[in-house]
Amino acid sequence: MYKDFEALLAKHNTNAYRVAKATGISTATLTEWKKGTYIPKVDKLQKIADHFGIPVTDLIRKEG
Repeated sequence: MYKDFEALLAKHNTNAYRVAKATGISTATLTEWKKGTYIPKVDKLQKIADHFGIPVTDLIRKEG
């Protein structure tokens, strides 16, 4: 999932800090997500999706 988030950051020419400030999600949460020690809850994913104007399903990569 974090790879999808990184792709959005690149596409929108922004960074995790700016998204954290805009969404109210802490940078620590995003860092833990990147490290794989935290899986964001749906409400946080929804905030990120809303920020980028995409459906939340775009952030959930189906593993398989």
